[in-house]
Amino acid sequence: MDRTVLERFPAGGPRGHWPAEEYAGARREEGVPARVVMDLASDAFLVVVEQRAPQRTESRSAPPRE
Repeated sequence: MDRTVLERFPAGGPRGHWPAEEYAGARREEGVPARVVMDLASDAFLVVVEQRAPQRTESRSAPPRE
């Protein structure tokens, strides 16, 4: 699965205020399956959408007809 980051929010927001959750909630109301994850390396909350990677199919040629 691939993730697309829709928005980043710093982790040090004001107490009782959750801008990443609010943003993700607004996207979910629009039908986008957004969720919030924590990026420890950058100390930020990320609003992401999971996307399935396209399935690779092997191209098999049909046997020759006689």
